Amino acid sequence: MTPEPQNPTGTPDTAPGPPPGCPAHGTGPGGLHRLYGPDALDLDDLYERLREKHGPVAPVLLHDDVPMWVVLGHAENLHMVRSPSQYTRDSRGWTPLLEGMVKPDHPLMPHIARQPICAHAEGDEHQRLRAAVTAAMGTIDHRGLRRSINSSTQELVNRFCGRGRADLVSQFAEHLPMAVMCEILGMPEEFDDRMVQAARDALKGTDTAIQSHTYVMDALSGLTTRRRARPEDDVTSHLITHPAGLGDDEVREHLRLLLFAAYETTANLLANALRMVLTEPGFRARLNGGQMTVPEAIEQSLWDEPPFSTVLGYYAKQDTELGGQRIRRGDGLLFAPAPGNVDPRVRPDPTAHMKGNRSHLAFGGGPHECPGQDIGRAIADIGVDALLTRLPDIRLECAEEDLRWRSSIASRHLVSLPVLFEPKAKQDVNRAPSMSSLHPHRAEAPVPQPRAWAEDKAEEPVESAPIAPPAEPAGSVPASSESAPPPSRWQRMWRWLLGE
Repeated sequence: MTPEPQNPTGTPDTAPGPPPGCPAHGTGPGGLHRLYGPDALDLDDLYERLREKHGPVAPVLLHDDVPMWVVLGHAENLHMVRSPSQYTRDSRGWTPLLEGMVKPDHPLMPHIARQPICAHAEGDEHQRLRAAVTAAMGTIDHRGLRRSINSSTQELVNRFCGRGRADLVSQFAEHLPMAVMCEILGMPEEFDDRMVQAARDALKGTDTAIQSHTYVMDALSGLTTRRRARPEDDVTSHLITHPAGLGDDEVREHLRLLLFAAYETTANLLANALRMVLTEPGFRARLNGGQMTVPEAIEQSLWDEPPFSTVLGYYAKQDTELGGQRIRRGDGLLFAPAPGNVDPRVRPDPTAHMKGNRSHLAFGGGPHECPGQDIGRAIADIGVDALLTRLPDIRLECAEEDLRWRSSIASRHLVSLPVLFEPKAKQDVNRAPSMSSLHPHRAEAPVPQPRAWAEDKAEEPVESAPIAPPAEPAGSVPASSESAPPPSRWQRMWRWLLGE
């Protein structure tokens, strides 16, 4: 393809060829840094060293030393995602894939294998699929959404409010997004601890990941069948009845995309926002004094800890330049919100409060910008506000430096967020949250519960509890207990995410 007449970075067309070790043309590691394994124990530090050495776009190596560019600059990330004529999400033209460097069992494959979803499409097909998704999401009643978030928050807090302690990651942040998304999609009856565990299990790539993924997909398939026969007023029905005429496979895959993406990103956002509320010096004082609102806290968290650190991937459709680097047709690039958000050209002081500024990269941009970002913001905003209303004296149980994180190229997860508070009484889930105290010697009136929850033992964190596998279909062959099966694509994905 012919290069653009004018290079977006302003670098002359007569610039020298690719530097030694260029990810598209190197013959080996070539001194390039790996974004996995021992080289990636501190990715934030590595990104800054790469920025100092290479500028806003740097050559790196992914798992199995697959070459890639990582885009570190804020402006360069925005240019890439907003330039569909130069960069595509369709990986079929990615040079390492065409040259056989990315094998079928490569841990990157779940991220790059093309699927019938708008995120992997472009042109007219992208417009058709994206229009259906955007229109379906646009039918959400925001007053109803607020009621759903408040009600779900009440239910979750009722599970632990009488104990005086909780882990806000495993008992709150990992449950609230799933509860709300099941309601939005039209399957509130499917929300329970098992659905949450299945989603977590499928994303982590454990030994039961395939069974867990099947469990979720069976629920989405059943929902698609029911709404195809009898549409109602929910996102699934509007997706099915849209003039774009999505088939059942397209509907199911977009429901999976909406459910998993919203769950993972919003769970991370909730946990990070709550950590900020509990640990930032003077933050609670600013909140209580009216100088900082919860929405501003959410935006600050999106700057400091975006739900995804990097996103794979974008692929060059032609020879071009970006950030002073010569990018060849077929090169792959990582969209990188985490290092882009701390680009010193737009944020000289990375510790400064951004005061509600929404120009961060957390939700992407351009034609593939996250269509559900307002829902994610609403779940985090209303959920955090409702939790603080119910538990105004909440405080961190451990020292901030004792909090544990699970970091990978894709994201940085808070493992747990243990808190203490004065025990509180349960509240009616159908009423707005309010402050209350627990009177241990006074009989409590029964609290209406619209959904069936697990028994009290389910209130404990379930980080290590494996999900019970779904019943085997008739005629299936049980897995052998003598030898472990080869890693599934979900296991390979999770190991890659963890940098193993």
